[in-house]
Amino acid sequence: MQDVSTLVAQAREGRPRAVARLISLVEGASPQLREVMAALAPLTGNAYVVGLTGSPGVGKSTSTSALVTAYRKQGKRVGVLAVDPSSPFSGGALLGDRVRMSDHASDPGVYIRSMATRGHLGGLAWAAPQAIRVLDAAGCDVILVETVGVGQSEVEIASQADTSVVLLAPGMGDGIQAAKAGILEIGDVYVVNKADRDGADATARELNHMLGLGESRGPGDWRPPIVKTVAARAEGVDEVVEALEKHRAWMEERGVLAERRRARAAREVETIAVTALRERIADLHGDRRLGALAEKIVAGELDPYRAADELVAGLTQA
Repeated sequence: MQDVSTLVAQAREGRPRAVARLISLVEGASPQLREVMAALAPLTGNAYVVGLTGSPGVGKSTSTSALVTAYRKQGKRVGVLAVDPSSPFSGGALLGDRVRMSDHASDPGVYIRSMATRGHLGGLAWAAPQAIRVLDAAGCDVILVETVGVGQSEVEIASQADTSVVLLAPGMGDGIQAAKAGILEIGDVYVVNKADRDGADATARELNHMLGLGESRGPGDWRPPIVKTVAARAEGVDEVVEALEKHRAWMEERGVLAERRRARAAREVETIAVTALRERIADLHGDRRLGALAEKIVAGELDPYRAADELVAGLTQA
């Protein structure tokens, strides 16, 4: 058992090993997880969380690395959660520690962590909300969450980030993808990366057209900007940071940031509660109550919904 208060104090001092151990406790659903979260709660709420999503090959890791460089020039501490596909053998992250961000490995003001999805859909790891909390408490000013890159299903990032960045690239069919439900709804900032390629202007125009078609905004509402970048050469990255800061200022001015964070906390509580209920239901396999209800359903004495109601009532009273 590790001393949680010591780990938290060391994480606050910027010691990467302590941050790593806290996130490992989160990922492993350690028995100390409740103690960790209780210790972190008073220290959170200061970091600006930016989510980056997009189809494979649009340059998410390169863009994330470029954003880290830009924020470090401003003197800000940066945390990166790079959510990778899971290994079917070990359950670990296939891309490990993200060699594409190795430029920042020796920077004490940057913490980079790869997390495996472990079968969780939506482009994020199930432990991502708690890991974000760890980085927030550890003193990160900005937390960049890069999703796994599975395409259209990655809309979950919008529920975890203060600002969601959707990356596209020319010549990858992204114009068609952008028209699909979800992607047009979650972006606060759109980035057309690899803008030195043919078709970048056309991709930006098409995206602007699609945003206009789906628009139902009133006066003063946020209209997502479209920024063209060549992340590999750091071109346009300062404009992305400027767009992010404008969005943050707009949210703070209208109370949107506080509302998003309240909604995020509510979803986190709901997820924890549902997970606890699932674990209790899983323990019922072979339990006499579940068997008795199943017999009544087969006999036509009870329908499945009534049986589920009785089961839930029994679980909540237990």
